[in-house]
This record gives sequence, structure tokens and C-alpha cells, in this order.
Amino acid sequence: MKPRLAVHKFTSCDGCQLAFLNAGEALLTLSDMVDMVHFSEAGAVDLDASVDIAFVEGSISTPDEEMRIKKIRENSKYLITIGACATAGGVQALRNLADAKEWVSSIYASPEYIHSLSTSTPISSHVRVDWELWGCPVNSHQVLEAIRFLLSNASPRIKEDSECLECKRKGNVCVLVTKKQPCMGPVTKLGCGSLCPSVGRGCYACYGPKENPNPPALGKKFEQLGLNQEAIAQKFLHINNQAPAFNKAGTYFKGIKISNE
Repeated sequence: MKPRLAVHKFTSCDGCQLAFLNAGEALLTLSDMVDMVHFSEAGAVDLDASVDIAFVEGSISTPDEEMRIKKIRENSKYLITIGACATAGGVQALRNLADAKEWVSSIYASPEYIHSLSTSTPISSHVRVDWELWGCPVNSHQVLEAIRFLLSNASPRIKEDSECLECKRKGNVCVLVTKKQPCMGPVTKLGCGSLCPSVGRGCYACYGPKENPNPPALGKKFEQLGLNQEAIAQKFLHINNQAPAFNKAGTYFKGIKISNE
């Protein structure tokens, strides 16, 4: 009997599920190795299925999602979060820095029908997570590699090195040093293949903080480049704003409150 696999969606843009599908032929090979019992983006739907591996995309932002993730945890031998939303709240977690009720009232014509939590939080804030695959979106090769490791009864290999190492391997000229651009590469874990620095742009920290990132040191460098306190804080309070290292750094430089003005 083949191992059973599910891909679940919570509050997110579906980008990580699409990254999964973009694996192309490798996904077809995977289908011969596992039984895909739930993956609504790809057609299979069985929310309550008991599985060996459950991949979860998205953050928890509604009472219904709070209950659903607990049931998924109960039905899964291994639970792996994929993407920035699932691992660190995602861009929607910026609401944690604001008055959520105020935003809802200003956006929706009938806010009384909106049943959401006051915060958007990562999956690990609600249930035990076995492994986390970061990224916005997640790297499909990392997802497939994690599956291969688990099918071989081994723990997935999670890389914690900085994006700077990836740039050096590719021979990229450092945009922080040569172009004086505020690049987040020194504090960000690798995974995207240095997409932005490879085209001359600074890293946006899509893959979250690397191991022992030291954000204050990078923030001080940004100050030398002319960024003010709020601009520096926003660099850290972005896609992965609920990652502890980035959240602490954002607060360190300036506790900002996002308003709807």
C-alpha cells in the first residue's frame, strides 16, 4: 500500500500549491510513489482523510481554521508547513500590527458577516509541526526532496545557510556592497536560488530568517545607507513578519502601527 499524502490550504494566495504543481514531470513520478488523497488544487478532495504526510499552506485567521488544523494534525503522521503564510503568518499577518476590526469595517459593506480572528498566525502556534519549509512561494524542489526523505524513513534536510552563500556560488555581485541597496540576504535562509540579487535587486527575505541571523547588525548597515527607522522596521515586518527574529528586529528599530488612513 502506497503512503497517503494530502495538501491542505488555509488563509493564503495558493502560490505554494501552485509551486507544488509546477514541479511538472516530477509530480507525475511522485504520483506513482504516493496516493494523493487530498489536494483540491489538483482535483482530489477528502478533507478528513487520514494520511502519512500532510502539507499545509496558509496561516490561521478564522475560528473555523483553528478547529480544522487540529483535526488535520490528528489525522496526520507527519505535518509539514509550506510557505511564509504557514511558517510565519504571511503578509496577511500585518494585521497583527493594526486594529483588525477597524480594517474590516472600512473594507466590507457588511462587516458583521466577517468572522475572523484578530490575528493571523502560523500553523505552529496551534499544533505541533514536524518540519517547516519556508518561502514565498515555497521551492517545489524542497517539497519533493522532503517527500523523498520521508519515503526513505529519513528526516528531511532543512538548509539554514544564508542567501549570501547562494549568491557567491552563482557569482553574483553583492548589491548591498556595490549598489548600496538594502538587501536582506545576510539574514535570510537560502532556497530561492538568489532570484532577486541575480537580476540586480536586493533580497526581500521571502525565505525567512537564517540560523543566528543577527538582524540588528544588518539594520545598522541600512541606517548607514540612509534608511530611517520606520523603513528599516518595515524591511523586517514584511512577508515573514511573525518570524521571531524578524518581529523582534522590527520592534527594536521602531514599533510601527499600520493604519488604514
